[in-house]
Amino acid sequence: MESPIGPLTATRPPIAAGAPYRLGGARRRRPAVLALAVALVAAGGLGGAALYTATGKRVAVIALARNVPAGRTITSADLAEARISLDPALHPLSVNSRVVGMRATADLKAGSLLTSSDLTDSPLVLPGQQIVGIAAKHTQLPAVRLQPGTRVVLVATPSAAGGSGSTSSTPAAGSLTSLTAVVVDVGAPDNDGTVVVDVAVPSAQGAAVADLAASGRFALLVAAQGSG
Repeated sequence: MESPIGPLTATRPPIAAGAPYRLGGARRRRPAVLALAVALVAAGGLGGAALYTATGKRVAVIALARNVPAGRTITSADLAEARISLDPALHPLSVNSRVVGMRATADLKAGSLLTSSDLTDSPLVLPGQQIVGIAAKHTQLPAVRLQPGTRVVLVATPSAAGGSGSTSSTPAAGSLTSLTAVVVDVGAPDNDGTVVVDVAVPSAQGAAVADLAASGRFALLVAAQGSG
């Protein structure tokens, strides 16, 4: 006698007497599995939202509005506000940082973000020092551009004196033969190429430095790194 649902085949096993019949092999979903799936989806959504918030959040930092050479004092006109996304690799100064009046430790380019290593508040002129202006020709200066904060050596060059009767073996300007100083400012070149370099020197030697500068028999050298 044939089964009510048709003849038996190899792909449809016979139904045992009293066994429940499942239409199309449908399976009953367990509530615990469904709850876990919903929780995982929700957690993924929250994690994505948190990541978007963290990466999309922008903070106000300080950027350079124009180029600032090394040694120059920072003014408000040099600064601009920039808003950037948080990045652990970046450490720019916030807009609330005090930077006006500090000096640049290196050449700062317009558009770059300002960091603490770009600035210093160490004074160029220390107590007990004087500023002396030295008018130097290009032949008396190094080829490297002098900047505020550069340590230089003022050297007497008596052999550079012209005219008859010059005593090349006698040091110029008394006994001052060399002196280490710090560049405070560098003026613009005159029509003949002369540049006035302001240097900070010990007050006790200010007059001798001025005398040597007036004689014109000197040269400015860049001091060796680490020299006092």
